[in-house]
Amino acid sequence: MSLVYLNGEFKPLESATLNVLDRGFTFGDGVYEVIPVFNRKVFRFEQHMQRLTNSLESIYMSLDITNQQWQEIFTRLIDDSPDPHQSIYLQVTRGVSPRDHDIDLADEPTVFAMSRPIQKKDLSAGIKAISHEDIRWSHCDIKAITLLPSVMLRHRAKLKGAKEAILFRDNMLTEGAASNVFIVKSNIVYTTPKNHHVLPGITRDLLLEILERAGVEYQEQSVSLEFVKNADEVWVSSSTWEIVPVTQLDEDTIGDGKPGALYEKINRLYLDYRDNGVS
Repeated sequence: MSLVYLNGEFKPLESATLNVLDRGFTFGDGVYEVIPVFNRKVFRFEQHMQRLTNSLESIYMSLDITNQQWQEIFTRLIDDSPDPHQSIYLQVTRGVSPRDHDIDLADEPTVFAMSRPIQKKDLSAGIKAISHEDIRWSHCDIKAITLLPSVMLRHRAKLKGAKEAILFRDNMLTEGAASNVFIVKSNIVYTTPKNHHVLPGITRDLLLEILERAGVEYQEQSVSLEFVKNADEVWVSSSTWEIVPVTQLDEDTIGDGKPGALYEKINRLYLDYRDNGVS
C-alpha cells in the first residue's frame, strides 16, 4: 500500500480520508504542485517551493511549513517507493468550512502529498497537437486545483488523435493545456512571456537557462497561430513530460515532420543537467 502524507501524518493511501465539506471538494479552493524526482533526488526543489508560495499568496493563504520540513516529508514518501524516478503530487486546500464563499470561515488548511512512479511514454519521435481557443480563466499563473478546462482540452485533443492542445487568446499563443510551448523559427526560440495567462513552468525556466548557456537566441514573445504553424520546430515542456517535440498541429506538418536539430541539441543538454547537474 502506498504511503501518503495528510495533515501531519503518514498513512496508507487506502486509509487517507477527507471531510466532504473540505473547500477543495466543494469549491475547488486550493493549489497544487507536481514535483519530479529523478534518481531519487527532488528536481528544482527551491523553484517548486517558491511557486507553491506564490500560488498560496495569490489566493490569500499561507502555510506554517518550512522548506526543511517539506524536504523531510518528501524524503519519507520517496523512500517508500523502489522507483528511482517519481512524481510528487502536493495539494493544499483552504480546509473545512460550511459551504459559503467567505474564506474566513475555513479552519486549518488541508495538506496532502503523495509520490508515485513516473509512467513516462517515449514521445521523443514527436506528437500531434491541436490548436484551440484558450478557454481557461484569467489567472493561469496560479497553479489552482480547478483544472476542468484543461481536462476538457486534453480530451478534445484525444478525440482528434492528438496528445496536447496548444492554446491561443485572440489568435496569440499562450501555452498548452498542461504544458509550456516553445517555437523555433530561423534558429530563434520563442516562448510566451510569463503573465496571468501562462503558468510559470519550472521546466520552461530551466530551458531558458540552458538556451542562454548554449548561446541560442531566444525571445519571450507571444506569436500568432499562423507563425506557429509555419515554425521550423515546436516543443512542449512540463515537469513530467520534460521536453516533447510537436511534429503536427491540426492537419499541418511542423517542419519536416520530424524532431528538429535544435530540439535534439537542447534535449541532450537538458538530460545532462537532469542526470548529472551540468548542461
